[in-house]
Amino acid sequence: MKADTQEIPRDSGWRAGREFARFATGLIPIFHFLFYCLVVGSLRAILLLGAKVRVVSFHKPPAGAFVMASNHISHFDPPFLSGWFPRKIDWIAMSELFGAGWSRTGFRWLDVIPVDRGGDDRQALREALRRLAAGRVIGVFPEGGIRDGERSMVAGAPGREGAVLLAVWAGCPIVPVVILGSERLYNAKNWLPWRRARVYIAVGKPILPPEDKSRSAARERMRNDLAAAIVRLKDDLVRECGLSEKDLPHSPQERMAEP
Repeated sequence: MKADTQEIPRDSGWRAGREFARFATGLIPIFHFLFYCLVVGSLRAILLLGAKVRVVSFHKPPAGAFVMASNHISHFDPPFLSGWFPRKIDWIAMSELFGAGWSRTGFRWLDVIPVDRGGDDRQALREALRRLAAGRVIGVFPEGGIRDGERSMVAGAPGREGAVLLAVWAGCPIVPVVILGSERLYNAKNWLPWRRARVYIAVGKPILPPEDKSRSAARERMRNDLAAAIVRLKDDLVRECGLSEKDLPHSPQERMAEP
């Protein structure tokens, strides 16, 4: 008697492979989120050894996509903002940080977007816009680097227009943020338990892109609005927390020289 056999479609193996690849791809965002929580949570615990953090939310951040734009006063700013901001932040960072194999892998797992600061990086722009379209938060330092004194946006210095460009093209708001005091951690004495530095973070009112203007006019309007919002937010934070000139941004060298 001839046994009954069922012919297996020749492309069944390819279909199974595609389904597995699709399944594995779907796990990547989950893994990245868990890795982000692990790293940010660990850094938050370390920073609490040397700092007391106060967050003042003058306005609640929106639920959807937006660009978070902050002044930049120290290398500690990204972990401080990531650890105390209520949303996961996909940072835009200079491509030099992705040089070594371990750092390149780590930053990619943290969903950091590398950008070439020396030229027109369209790939970084497209990736940031794609993530904004998915409802995520993009973190940008408009100053383009660490700034203190008159060079800082909190003192009225101009910033670069990367954050504004993203917001206008994506049609999403910019949330201004001001951080003060993080550069105090350059001074090793402030890591002593009885000398923990005070760090202040202020979250401001979202800036919406104007709908009745061309893209160039909208960028100009938002650039001016963001510059004014950062200064105003710094002034509000100073009044709210009773701060003084010594709490405003100083250079790492000045902080390290403090007794």
